[in-house]
Amino acid sequence: MSLDADSVDTTDTPAGNALPGALPEELCAELIAFRRDLHMHPELGNQEFRTTAAIRERLEQAGLRPRVLDIGTGLVCDIGTDSGAVGPLLALRADIDALPIPDTKTVAYRSTVPGRAHACGHDVHTTVVLGAGLVLAELARAGLLPRPVRLIFQPAEEVLPGGATDVIECGVLDGVGRILAVHCDPRVDAGRIGLRTGAITSACDRLEVELDGPGGHTARPHLTTDMVTAAARIALDVPALLARRVDARAGLAVTWGRLESGHACNVIPQHAELSGTVRCLDLAAWREAPDLVHAAIDELATLHGAKSQINYVRGVPPVVNEPVSAQLLNDAMAARRGAHTVEDTEQSLGGEDFSWYLEHVPGAMARLGVRPPGEVSRRDLHRGDFDVDERAITVGVEMFTAAALIDG
Repeated sequence: MSLDADSVDTTDTPAGNALPGALPEELCAELIAFRRDLHMHPELGNQEFRTTAAIRERLEQAGLRPRVLDIGTGLVCDIGTDSGAVGPLLALRADIDALPIPDTKTVAYRSTVPGRAHACGHDVHTTVVLGAGLVLAELARAGLLPRPVRLIFQPAEEVLPGGATDVIECGVLDGVGRILAVHCDPRVDAGRIGLRTGAITSACDRLEVELDGPGGHTARPHLTTDMVTAAARIALDVPALLARRVDARAGLAVTWGRLESGHACNVIPQHAELSGTVRCLDLAAWREAPDLVHAAIDELATLHGAKSQINYVRGVPPVVNEPVSAQLLNDAMAARRGAHTVEDTEQSLGGEDFSWYLEHVPGAMARLGVRPPGEVSRRDLHRGDFDVDERAITVGVEMFTAAALIDG
C-alpha cells in the first residue's frame, strides 16, 4: 500500500533541519522495493536463508562487512568502528521471520509462498534497520557518526522462547551500551510513533495440559473419571482461581485456544488435552506464574479424580522500556518530525522477544505507526490481510538515524 506523500505529516523542527541523514528519494523508493521483495518471499523462523542473503548482499554493496550468525540465519553488522566513532555500541534490532498463515491481500507484492505471510510487519522492521544502516554508513564515512552502531537482524522472533536468546548467545550484545527497536502498530497513523516508559508489552508463555483417568460408559459416570467435565472445569476455573491468587494489577491471564476430548457421544473418554497462553503485564508476577498455574491445575484435576501432566513453556518477559532509552526515541522522533508526532501508547498484551535483550542492556521499543491516515478500518497484526502504509519505513529510518546522532 503506497499513498500520496501529502497525507502524512512530515513537519520538521529547526533541530530536525540541522540533523544530517535525510533520505534521498531514490533510497526511499529502493527501501519500499526491498520491503516488497521480502513480503513476496516470507520465511519462517530459523529458515530465513533467502532473507539473510538479501540483507547481506545490500550491506556489502554499501561497503559494510556483515556477519551471518553462527545459528545459520540472521546477521550482525557494525558501522563506524573504523571511522573514529567512539563509545559503546548503539544497537538497532530487527526481526526477520514471517508467520505460518496465508496472505489474503490482493496486491502485486502478495506472498508467493503458500501458507506463509509477513503478517506482523517484520519485513518493515528489517527494511527500517537496513535503511538506517545505509544512511549511517554514509555518515560514518563523512566523519559525522559520533558513536558506533550495530545492526542486528534476528531470526525466529515468532518461535517461543524467541530467537533473541540464540542471538544473544552468539555474542551480539558484546560492547553494546543501548539497544533500540520498532514494532509496527496498525492503531497508529503513519508519520507518528507510540511510546511509553516502562512495560510496553506483556509476558507470554505457552501452556499445554494432558488429563488422564479411567473412562467408561456414559450410563455409569460414577464409576469413571468424567474427563470432559474435568477438562471443562479446568478451562473455566483456572483463570478464575488465578485471579484470586495474584494482584489484579499484574494482569495475569490464562486463555485457552484448544480443548479436545472424546470420540463418541456415549463414551466417557480416558484422555483430554487443553492448550493456551499465559499472559502477564507484570514482570514479578510473570516469574511466579509457572508455580501458580501448576498448583491451580493440579488442585482442580485432583478434585475431579484426573491425573494431570503439565507442559509449561516459558516464552518471553514483558518489554520494559528503560527511561533514558525511551526519551532518546522521543527526542529523535521530535527532532525529525516534530514533538506532536509522538503519542502515548498503552501496554499491549502481545509478547515480543526484544525483552530478552533488555535483560542484559538498557533499551526501548517504539510502536511505528503504519495506518494510512484517515483509514477507519484496521488491518490488525497476525491477519492475512495485514498491510502497511509504506512511508512508515522512511519515518523509522529517520528516527533511528537521529537517535544515533544525538545519543550521548
